[in-house]
Amino acid sequence: MNTLARLQVWTTPLWLLLMVVPVAYLLVSHPGSIDDFFAFTGKTGAGGSNLASVMLAAGVCLSLMAQIAEQIDYLRFMPPKTAENNRAWWRAVILAGPGWVIFGAIKQIVGMFIAIYLIAKLDPAASATANEPVHQFLGVYQEMMPAWLAMTLAVVLVVISQIKINVTNAYSGSLAWTNSFTRITKSYPGRMVFVVVNLVIALVLMEANMFDFLNTILGFYANCAMAWVVTVASDIAINKYLLKVSPKVPEFRRGMLYAVNPVGFVSMLVSAGISIAVFFGAFGAGIQPYSPVFAVGLALVLPPILATATKGKYYLRRTDDGIDLPMFDADGNPSDARLLCHVTGIEFERPDMIAPRRTGPTASRSSCHRSRCLLTQREAWCCRRRSSGGCELAAVSAVRRQAGAWAQRAGRENVR
Repeated sequence: MNTLARLQVWTTPLWLLLMVVPVAYLLVSHPGSIDDFFAFTGKTGAGGSNLASVMLAAGVCLSLMAQIAEQIDYLRFMPPKTAENNRAWWRAVILAGPGWVIFGAIKQIVGMFIAIYLIAKLDPAASATANEPVHQFLGVYQEMMPAWLAMTLAVVLVVISQIKINVTNAYSGSLAWTNSFTRITKSYPGRMVFVVVNLVIALVLMEANMFDFLNTILGFYANCAMAWVVTVASDIAINKYLLKVSPKVPEFRRGMLYAVNPVGFVSMLVSAGISIAVFFGAFGAGIQPYSPVFAVGLALVLPPILATATKGKYYLRRTDDGIDLPMFDADGNPSDARLLCHVTGIEFERPDMIAPRRTGPTASRSSCHRSRCLLTQREAWCCRRRSSGGCELAAVSAVRRQAGAWAQRAGRENVR
């Protein structure tokens, strides 16, 4: 993660320069481009606004809302919040978290502005490629400098943009794949396996020329993204703070949770499923462009209904984690006290630990792994055999070493 953060910091100044200079050039040398931008009537050339077209475009924009989840991978490395940095801490969290949509919207407006300029001033036939970033910036650069330099800078801008996007996607995607795979299969193959999986998926999509049907892909994905984001938002805003049926403190430790909480799972499944059906015309062409509205509406109302119906039963499997140490420090930050995991023999921070049995604290990640189950079975077998002197401590030690090696590898990859 440190390497990824440095890469983003080092490439941002050049990326901003290559993005801002063409726009500034158009504003200064072609001020009429602003009027052209606001007077643009779209592909049909008809005046006025078309709500269905607006919703189709909104579907593409809304698909990027899921980017907020990737921002979390950066925000989790924020320093602890204290009285001294309270305002700066919240400013950074808000701007880099939900505030990301502001910067995303600005980038989309810049792309639209340049595309409309190319169509209106240079070549109406440019509409075929005006939605491709390399052609957008190439067209403006060519007005500012020699063709060879314009091509070079346009390619550099696109390459830097793709690097910044895809390294984050590879990192965040590997986390998501690994977490899901470990929870389902109880095994941990290593994050590098899923980095390769993500790269293969990206290569397949690139070779399939997905850009030709990108709008369809994003429009479809917008239904899933909005169903997920709004379900989470509804659960936090309504279930936690209004209905008070959801615990205020988010819980992630495997031993504290049920395998499935129908409040979130069912809400997202239903809202995404119905909105996708609308998107593909199952309920008629008239409401097809409004599929994201169905995703938002259903995801907003279903979590409170299900939480009330289940009385919040499936949020927590237990309320006591069996550890007497406080979870948070005086400033409200997660405690940095470290406890020894009795499964792996490795120290973990207090918020990652749970002690459901008398054997001692266990790291959450250990409870998700097959070695943890195997170790528990071995220990139980040894306890039964201990009276006859047949306890195979060597076997237990071997399993403990296996679990410890897995936990160490997971910890190292998480830091990177």
